[in-house]
Amino acid sequence: MQAYERKQLLERVERDGATVGADIPETITVQGEAIDLRTFVFEIKRRETVPAGERDRVERAKKNLRRERNDRLERIEADDISRETGEELAQSIIGIDRALNALESLGPTDLEREQQAKQAADRKRWMSFLKKALGDDGGSARRGR
Repeated sequence: MQAYERKQLLERVERDGATVGADIPETITVQGEAIDLRTFVFEIKRRETVPAGERDRVERAKKNLRRERNDRLERIEADDISRETGEELAQSIIGIDRALNALESLGPTDLEREQQAKQAADRKRWMSFLKKALGDDGGSARRGR
């Protein structure tokens, strides 16, 4: 592959919006293991949140996908590869990016903890309001007679 071809592929992979219209690969080999990537992403995305038991699996998948993306990018940058191989690597990187975008855009993973935090913040605001409304500024004001 010529240097200018390598540069074009790298620019295409790093371009903003490169994933627009791109498909998530059906399967992908990550660290020697074949993964049904499209099925995995759609299975996780169809839920509103990631269940507690799936969080570790999703985080591990994202980590492995990022590592695989970097490995493939390095191959384009440094390896002696053909233009065809470079194109295949670039397409797979864009597909990985598409999958990562889908997994990163998942909603909060712990709704119960988030709900508790909201309730605690509401209570704190309510108590602050009551203290101001009743003129209680920490005990220095006289209480009702």
